[in-house]
Amino acid sequence: MTATLAQMAVEVLTTADGRAKTALGRRHAAAWRAARAAGTPLPLGQAQPPARPARPAAPALLAPRDMPRRRPGTATGRIALLHAVAHIELNAVDLHWDIIARFTDTKMPMGFYDDWVKAADEEARHFNLICDCLDALGSHYGALPAHAGMWRAAEDTAGDLLGRLAVVPMVLEARGLDVTPGMIEIFRKAGDTQAQEALSVIYAEEVAHVAYGSKWFHFLCGRQDIDPKDVFHNLLRRYFHGALKPPFNEEKRAEAGIPPDFYWPLADQTAQRTRG
Repeated sequence: MTATLAQMAVEVLTTADGRAKTALGRRHAAAWRAARAAGTPLPLGQAQPPARPARPAAPALLAPRDMPRRRPGTATGRIALLHAVAHIELNAVDLHWDIIARFTDTKMPMGFYDDWVKAADEEARHFNLICDCLDALGSHYGALPAHAGMWRAAEDTAGDLLGRLAVVPMVLEARGLDVTPGMIEIFRKAGDTQAQEALSVIYAEEVAHVAYGSKWFHFLCGRQDIDPKDVFHNLLRRYFHGALKPPFNEEKRAEAGIPPDFYWPLADQTAQRTRG
């Protein structure tokens, strides 16, 4: 019996080990692409994704306030930074497979699934690139604690596809476009070519992931004849619990289809609340 794409997604989500999860996801992504290229696409199907993806016993997950401070100017600080990036990338793998499995009740073009399978596949490669960097530095994913709140956005938007697209690719992944150039510079100054090159790959490919979010967000808004900017602002007020803080990488955000009037008004409101 041919596995459906939704079943494949759940298989990835219920695999705990990071390397095993990403290897399985990459195999499933290759199978999806091969079937599409042959003109015999795999069925989408339906499956029930877990509320939370399976995770390895390590790293220990801590509340944000309990996370140790990183000092990127030191070797241990740079390891901690890479560990944090690995954790983000592993969560991104699960987030992209989750959006495939969770929202099959919403009829979407096949290109929607092509995009998120591709994004999940690239996130898997990103995770492995950063794990290789950690290995080269005598560490590994799981050696340090990690942020416990990474999955909250998925839980909060589990019943709202527009909300998921707004918060995950258009806010959380867009933040990566803002901060990754600074991380690349840290490793360039440290002479760590492997980490610098890995982060450069991530930076280049994340623009497309943010763009997928913007594309399908605007598609759904057009289908419902609602204003994308107003909807985006309302959804972030409902679901996003952080703060939109400049500086913003306006060039890359625009390249990904997110204009300044989507995020600057919310950043201004954040500043006003802080001052108040």
